[in-house]
Amino acid sequence: MLKEFKEFAMRGNVIDLAVGVVIGAAFGKIVDSLVKDIIMPPIGMIVGKVDFANIFFILNEGKVPGPYATLADAQKAGAVTLNPGLFFNQLISFIIIAFAIFLVVKMINKLKREEAPAPAAPAPTPEDIELLREIRDLLKK
Repeated sequence: MLKEFKEFAMRGNVIDLAVGVVIGAAFGKIVDSLVKDIIMPPIGMIVGKVDFANIFFILNEGKVPGPYATLADAQKAGAVTLNPGLFFNQLISFIIIAFAIFLVVKMINKLKREEAPAPAAPAPTPEDIELLREIRDLLKK
């Protein structure tokens, strides 16, 4: 059983998958930073200096009564919050990641089409086969 597990774990596909997961996690962090630090601030300024991460609604106040200036303050106080701003940030992150993966898959498919060899011309028929065909045709006559 240990030998079977070793063979499974050392397969090329499993290792490729592990590398993909690690790179995907790192890519996710980069996209998260891109959304939070690059994309959302200008959008927030355009719509009235809004920080989307701090758009929240209090469902139930915490031990310390509100109002709360930030989502972190509300969470520290133990308030139950509804966080559409965080959801919006995650939605934008998802769209960026999905688009990036779409571009990568599209590029890979294009490379696969370019690498596919053209169908080879049929090999010339061997001389002995030609001779046998001629004999067959003569016998038919």
